[in-house]
Amino acid sequence: MEKKAFEGWLESVSASFLTLTDQQKNQSLDHLIGLSGAAQLRHLSNSLETLLKRDFLKLLPLELTFYLLRWLDPKTLLTCCLVCKQWNKAINTCTEVWQGACRDLGWQIDESIQDASHWKKVYLKAKLRMKQLKNQEAFETSSLIGHSARVYALYYRDGLLCTGSDDLSAKLWDVCTGQCIYGIQTHTCAAVKFDEQKLVTGSFDNTIACWEWSSGAKIQHFRGHTGAVFSIDYNDELDTLVSGSADFSVKVWSLSAGACLNTLTGHTEWVTKVVLQKSQVESLMHSPGDYILLSADKYEIKVWPIGREINCKCLKTLTVSEDRSVCLQPRLQFDGRYIVCSSDLGLYQWDFASYQILSKPAAGELLKWSHVSERVIKTQDSANLSLLSFGEVFALLFDNHYLYIMDLRTETITGRWPLPAYRKSKRGSSFLPGVTSWLNGLDGQNDSGLVFATSMPDHSIHLVLWKENG
Repeated sequence: MEKKAFEGWLESVSASFLTLTDQQKNQSLDHLIGLSGAAQLRHLSNSLETLLKRDFLKLLPLELTFYLLRWLDPKTLLTCCLVCKQWNKAINTCTEVWQGACRDLGWQIDESIQDASHWKKVYLKAKLRMKQLKNQEAFETSSLIGHSARVYALYYRDGLLCTGSDDLSAKLWDVCTGQCIYGIQTHTCAAVKFDEQKLVTGSFDNTIACWEWSSGAKIQHFRGHTGAVFSIDYNDELDTLVSGSADFSVKVWSLSAGACLNTLTGHTEWVTKVVLQKSQVESLMHSPGDYILLSADKYEIKVWPIGREINCKCLKTLTVSEDRSVCLQPRLQFDGRYIVCSSDLGLYQWDFASYQILSKPAAGELLKWSHVSERVIKTQDSANLSLLSFGEVFALLFDNHYLYIMDLRTETITGRWPLPAYRKSKRGSSFLPGVTSWLNGLDGQNDSGLVFATSMPDHSIHLVLWKENG
């Protein structure tokens, strides 16, 4: 017990002793003097027993009660709730107690919500999900059936999954109902991305096309690559489309006009991933709000400043081995603060402000990184594990047999889910994560919808979904 808390308890005991009359005090002291040491302790213990049984939480001021409760772990708090109604009421009205319990789990806390019952529910739901993840009870599976040839391209947004196939079509699905909402006749799709009005597709026929959902009409056609287009990204605010191709180049296009603004060279392998994102941090090379393009091939990641199409030069090239002996896997994640990819050696995370690989944080310092040594998260079988998505609390990984949930605070696998024999892809477009907000901490609301989708050899799409949290 803290010194101040103990002093408060001692004061209450002393106050009880002072209520005795002088004659009662003298009789008690005379009796104690006449006893042996052991007998004196027994007598003192018996005398204080009734005092120790007093409800100290009820006697203490509410502020001091809350201060003491904050030192208890959540499991003990839940046990204390069962002591009596008074204790349960005090514990359930202490917002800081439950905010602290959620914060200790790595959750991001919204300080504007001062409802203790809200944070208690968040904590209990999160603990239940953690248990379900460990026991393989958190997910369920379903399938989407409708394509007649290989499904290669997948893209997920707001509960909707877009699929592009060799059957010259793209379909839009509601993953909760399994219903196909739209179907458009297209070319062979190697990559897809959509919003409410349009669908953009990259194709094995070396072109990119923009389609209107409502009519299925082709709005724009982008020609210029001499190899298959494996990855696309676009931004309406910039009116810019970027593409990565098997011709080793990255192209920057005007989204509305269809004209090529620039061709970025320097890659010596197929460009399998492009990501267009705003920088959230400042460095000597960029400022917050600057648009940045990342392009990745088999061995390296290049960083480009978008918005400077004239004399656009590569800002930085990131690699995990100088001799190109280690291959990057075809997954790349960039949120404006960190760059994450994986290789046969494990997961790599770069700080975008310094381009340095992050060192492992100390316990309890999830986001307080230093830049002293490499941070490579090694797993038991890094060579076969692929990165799916990476958050602040969890990472989602998979291999030929299972979907894995890694707790990034301990860098250990905390749960897994069996996968069927899905269609393998060296370019990484035939599998994708769904809802990813839960990777930054479960809050009882973001653990719903799609977790993982992948195309199957029978042309169906296998879905892993969150099971409703009871």
